[in-house]
Amino acid sequence: MEIKNNKKVQNAWTFYDWANSVYPLVITTAIFPIFFEGYAVHEIIDGKKYIDFFGYRFINTALITILSSAYFFLLVLLLPVLTGIADSSGNKRAFLRFFCYLGSFSCIMLSFFNINYIEISLFIYVMAGIGFWSSLVFYNAFLPEIADEKDHDKLSAKGFSMGYLGAVILLLTCLGLIFLTPAEDRSFYTRLCFALTGFWWFGFSHVTFKRLPKGNKIVLNDKTTYSRGVKELKKVWSYVVLTKRLKRFIYSFFVYSMAIQTIMLVAVYFGAEEINWGEGEEGALKAKMGLIVSILLIQLIAIPGAYLISKISTIKGNLFALKTSVILWILLCFCAFFVHEPFEFYCVAGFVGLVMGGSQSISRSTYSKYIPHETKDTSSFFSFYDISEKLGIVIGMFSFGFIHQLTGNMRNSVLALITFFTAGLILLYFVPKKEVEINND
Repeated sequence: MEIKNNKKVQNAWTFYDWANSVYPLVITTAIFPIFFEGYAVHEIIDGKKYIDFFGYRFINTALITILSSAYFFLLVLLLPVLTGIADSSGNKRAFLRFFCYLGSFSCIMLSFFNINYIEISLFIYVMAGIGFWSSLVFYNAFLPEIADEKDHDKLSAKGFSMGYLGAVILLLTCLGLIFLTPAEDRSFYTRLCFALTGFWWFGFSHVTFKRLPKGNKIVLNDKTTYSRGVKELKKVWSYVVLTKRLKRFIYSFFVYSMAIQTIMLVAVYFGAEEINWGEGEEGALKAKMGLIVSILLIQLIAIPGAYLISKISTIKGNLFALKTSVILWILLCFCAFFVHEPFEFYCVAGFVGLVMGGSQSISRSTYSKYIPHETKDTSSFFSFYDISEKLGIVIGMFSFGFIHQLTGNMRNSVLALITFFTAGLILLYFVPKKEVEINND
């Protein structure tokens, strides 16, 4: 079956965004962070919530950021070889399916999260993250195979928009389960939401699997499989180092994505800890509802935001659109540093949604345009994009968590994000509009 410019294949591809976007919203952004911040506590000292993990004491929100940076580092080491194997065998779908199943099943298991078995519970959390982020590299790699370059921005924006919409639908369902039930039952329904996330992701992903090409059988117990995978990776790297545009874009993306992904992963923890929601039980309830409202605001505004940045790229070019979005991120971080009240937090959240959808979708489509049109090694090429993102998250999350743990104040960590955005913006100005092959750069 011809998959290039096949509308059914393209629609099925965007449906994976619909399937998997419930994970970053429910697990990393909305319900699980609020659950973890309030539940995973062994001791409270001077208003800070501490948890014991393998005999060491951490601020609970700092621990989750440090753990996240650790598993992203593992992905940096693991995924390049796997993408090489996927390309050499011609079967990206098999890896996409495997990591989808790993992530969705782990989400279901999170419903059994138990502070008395915190190490095992957080291991399941890590497996869910590995499943989600690993599946994305194989999913993204299909973009240049299913659409012409002129359609990459629009199709990428459509995927992200479908993801935001689907995630909002599930989140609203979860909120209904949690807040429309008696208070004594809320813990049960909160955990049920983790399971619903896994089932949603698992179920709707099969719309995508039905249309994407199956590829060849992969034999993992054959040593030559790994050698072919490494060979594919070396071939792609030899091309990357001989270009200016692709290589410099990767450098820039690596730096500014440190900040973008960190914001997405810690925004709720920042809102819970640094915003003045009030005292006592009433303040705690206001905090939960306020954070949920801000998250919904971000998701809904991200949909037009993705299309807006896509439109700007059509008129002024991808690099102009990216520079604009990064400048807006810098301004938002400055504002966030001085935010203390709920209304101010909502305003920042709205603008974050506007920029978030566009910067993510345009980064993906820009990179897809920069890889060679004739290549079939799309997974290996996207592994370098993925490595840049994941390694950026490692540094961003660790920096944020380390500064938070060291100073006891998340606001100080925001300064690091401003630095990353500024450096990424400067590097964007060195990305040429046309590809230039070089012998040594």
